[in-house]
Amino acid sequence: MDQIQLGNSKLKDVIAKCKANNMPNDTINNAIKKAAGEGSSANYEELTYEGYGTNGVAVIVKASTDNKNRTAADVRHVFDKAGGNLGTSGCVSYMFETKGVIVIEKEGCPIAEDDLMMEVLEAGAEDFLVEDEVYEIKTIPSDFTTITETLTEKGLTFLEAGIQMIPSTYVELDETGAEKMQRLIDKLEELDDVLEVYHNWDE
Repeated sequence: MDQIQLGNSKLKDVIAKCKANNMPNDTINNAIKKAAGEGSSANYEELTYEGYGTNGVAVIVKASTDNKNRTAADVRHVFDKAGGNLGTSGCVSYMFETKGVIVIEKEGCPIAEDDLMMEVLEAGAEDFLVEDEVYEIKTIPSDFTTITETLTEKGLTFLEAGIQMIPSTYVELDETGAEKMQRLIDKLEELDDVLEVYHNWDE
């Protein structure tokens, strides 16, 4: 029973993220199928790679693959070509915290700021941040689905919604370093097996 609930929660998280990014229905359906392991007889598994970009920027790559050797080789090749290096498991993950992140645009928000803050904190959110144009809500991963469902029922839409790895410290880069780092991120995200790329570059 617990496994079924976990699977449903994961699918709900995928749907919330896709909708927040205004993806077409076909794209959402494909993402759901991939998360559910459908569309292929192969066994997919999720893997995490850790490494360093320009000037020691910490990089975490989340991937889903049916061929670990191929994916590891592809990820390593991108790091090498972009002037970074792939590290060992745990080499940078200690610098990140896993959090649910929900971003709501202030303009057009149907709930007043104070009421929204009370709503999300009562639903179990850890933090409610007010930025210039958006509200940012942070949760522990296990509460993410409940809070997104609560807010959706209230008629709210999200600019962004997903489980993210939040860095505890950031690295600033000069123009040359920033160009190299952006190239590394772009090339990693172009790999078919890569789901997410996290880093502590202060963009």
